[in-house]
Amino acid sequence: QAQIMEFGGGSVQPGGSLSLSCTVSGYDLKYSVVGWFRQAPGKEREGVACISLDRATLSDSVKGRFTISEDVTQNMVYLQMTMLKPEDTAVYYCVADHNWWITSADSMCRKTGTDFGTWGQGTQVVVSS
Repeated sequence: QAQIMEFGGGSVQPGGSLSLSCTVSGYDLKYSVVGWFRQAPGKEREGVACISLDRATLSDSVKGRFTISEDVTQNMVYLQMTMLKPEDTAVYYCVADHNWWITSADSMCRKTGTDFGTWGQGTQVVVSS
């Protein structure tokens, strides 16, 4: 049974850094696409960073500040967040799907809603002074 778990959220001041981790069970990352999405209060869930076989895509709002990476041997996906801004405050979710359903990282990050893949429960990130 597929299971996704996120770790590493917390509170940080503007300009600070946080790292999120996602454990992916039930998927082989060699044949999967994994993404980090976030949802701020009152806003739609949006794709932030997605990766498939080391090909990554980042939303314009986080380019140059966030990095997504994966360890295929450990079935882990990471999101390194730097130069955090108050507008990065959100619940961050990790999602995985097979790459025969979602064929690229870019395709995943452009998806809306939650009717795809397997989702984690989310981890809160608060950026505030």
